[in-house]
Amino acid sequence: MNQKVFSPVFIILLLVIASCSSSKKINNTKLSWEEDFNQQFLDTTRWTKIPRGTSDWNRHMSDFDGCYEMRDGKLILKGLKNDNLVNDTSHYITGGVYTHKKVSFGEGRLEIRAKLNGAKGAWPAFWMLPENKKWPDGGEIDIMERLSFDSIAYQTVHSHYTLDLKIKNDPVSHGIAPINPAGFNTYRVDKYADSLVFFVNDKKTFSYPRIETDKPGQFPFNMDKQYLLIDMQLGGSWVGAIDDADLPVEMEIDWVTFYSFKK
Repeated sequence: MNQKVFSPVFIILLLVIASCSSSKKINNTKLSWEEDFNQQFLDTTRWTKIPRGTSDWNRHMSDFDGCYEMRDGKLILKGLKNDNLVNDTSHYITGGVYTHKKVSFGEGRLEIRAKLNGAKGAWPAFWMLPENKKWPDGGEIDIMERLSFDSIAYQTVHSHYTLDLKIKNDPVSHGIAPINPAGFNTYRVDKYADSLVFFVNDKKTFSYPRIETDKPGQFPFNMDKQYLLIDMQLGGSWVGAIDDADLPVEMEIDWVTFYSFKK
């Protein structure tokens, strides 16, 4: 076999081309916001503890300090069995934070790196809601939901179109992706004016486009900026019963970044 000899100029050209290709993500985006949780306390100029509500996802939300921890440069959100029913009658308490009325996100790339420790009945989630529209008219973007000990993550789009009109397959409004249940994974959504594109560990899972339709509310996601919710949830009709023996359970958030798209 004849050996080919390349000139130094040709080799340099190849390296430049490879560098441009590998930096495509950086060239097409600009880091606009990041949170690395390296501080001692939660930054309340950015984050608020999610208040309790009456839905499955927020019925156990608590501002109890024991549900929150800043540890080794990570935000730890916990799901606990409540041992003090005098102060709080909920049998379980969970930690969750959101950026509501503090930080909101328009077109761009939102990424979250986290480890989801498992428990029967655990339902950790990263998701987005609109700042100025009621649910579900303004849409909901579920970047990640995980159930109990699953080795997959669920990513879903909700709106008037998918929930009230029950049109979930034109276009397909949901996807699943494998995760490493024992380690950290990166969850991402790219928000464009005409589509949402979902990833897990930089592998595309599915996309949800805006389509031509006479039905209302199919793609409200370009009408308003969304805020981010990160929460450890326990129990509910989807995930099922909680096993007290698996508690406490923790979700470890390493970082959150938002890249805006360069025009």
